[in-house]
Amino acid sequence: MGAALVAALTALGALAAATASAAPAAPAGHGGGHLSISKQFFGKTIEPYTNVNTPTYRYTLTNANGVSIDLLSYGAITQAIWVPSRNGHEADVVLGFKTLQDYVTFASPPVTANGGPYFGETVGRYANRIALGTFKLNGQTYTLPINNGVNALHGGLNGFGNHIWHQVGPLIHNSHEVGVTLQLVSPNGDASGAAGSPGCPSGCTGYPAQITVDVTFTLNNAGQYGIHYKVHNDSKTLSTVQNLTNHSYFNLAGENSAAGSAYGQYVRINANNYSPTDTTQIPLPGLANGVPVAGTPFDFRAPHTIGSRISEVSAPDNTPASDASLTKGESQLLIAQGYDHNWVLNAQTPQTTGPDGLNLAARAFDPGSGRALAVWTDQPGVQFYSGNFLTGTLVGISGNTYRQGAGYTFETQHFPNAPNNPLFASTALGPGKTFNSTTIFGFSS
Repeated sequence: MGAALVAALTALGALAAATASAAPAAPAGHGGGHLSISKQFFGKTIEPYTNVNTPTYRYTLTNANGVSIDLLSYGAITQAIWVPSRNGHEADVVLGFKTLQDYVTFASPPVTANGGPYFGETVGRYANRIALGTFKLNGQTYTLPINNGVNALHGGLNGFGNHIWHQVGPLIHNSHEVGVTLQLVSPNGDASGAAGSPGCPSGCTGYPAQITVDVTFTLNNAGQYGIHYKVHNDSKTLSTVQNLTNHSYFNLAGENSAAGSAYGQYVRINANNYSPTDTTQIPLPGLANGVPVAGTPFDFRAPHTIGSRISEVSAPDNTPASDASLTKGESQLLIAQGYDHNWVLNAQTPQTTGPDGLNLAARAFDPGSGRALAVWTDQPGVQFYSGNFLTGTLVGISGNTYRQGAGYTFETQHFPNAPNNPLFASTALGPGKTFNSTTIFGFSS
């Protein structure tokens, strides 16, 4: 067994304990020596709901151990996460942009050609893909803008990441955490469009029912970045669908590290199964729990570097041989140009139970810096995406371009296309009902 793998196994195995208590103190830098939160003006941009030029803000959450997070009211976007290495060197470990205009122009531009990278966004109303941008609910068919091949992705052309969220209540600042709650009211018919408008050749109804979304972001001295989603259906008569996630791209070596550096980082995913897809990246029908990862490049039950098997398109992927949508025998890695799939998380056990009683979803580790990440959630799935569609055309926050191997996501979620797949857990939210969910990203070194 190689020394790097031994180090990865040791670090990943100890991560739960490491993130359950405060991380080692780091030199002064982005960490201020104590829990703190501040708010700064970040510029103005047009709010799509109102067409009014509206102020945006940046919140900086800092703990006593060198972890600092920059959070934007535009898109409820996580712009930067600074984490010290084992030697105390701080680096920003998520991909992002420097200016508000960069986010407006590039993060999820309202175009029909795949939408953008969604760096750090709070994604909704429905994260991931809905097949053909259509679903049935309330006795009728709803249609959404097509912005990802033939499907709707991450809420449509103007998803939650394109809107300006508003602070609710005072800033959170107490002895154990700092944070803020951001709110967005999404109207009945959100993402609708007239016939002939982008993504809506025959018109789009948009999503049914008004919903009020509150997302609370917190940071504590254990290096745990908590994201709590609360979605209330304000309608008295209409059900709707919802599926929210955080779309941060992680690179524990630092977002300005060498090209391809993320491929050398170890990942473990707490899942025996994953969801293979058709050629449009919609999960195959008839597979409520996906297919086994055993014997495939999708097996991250033990730590593997992201790049070690990402090119093995001739390896078994356990896709059903009889599936008519894959008559050419396309490899799952070839369809997605890497990893971009839903992993079906294992049932929770005492060994996988983490902070706030959440289930372990995934871990990551960078051998060079010693930085580690653990992801806990109450959601049934996680979309592990290896940044396949980063092509070197985007300039990041530190002035470097981002390309394949620059970062990866852990999008905790209900399953893709659940509104059209009765075998998947329902994402419907009835009239007057409230949905709550929590995901925690824990950092240590």
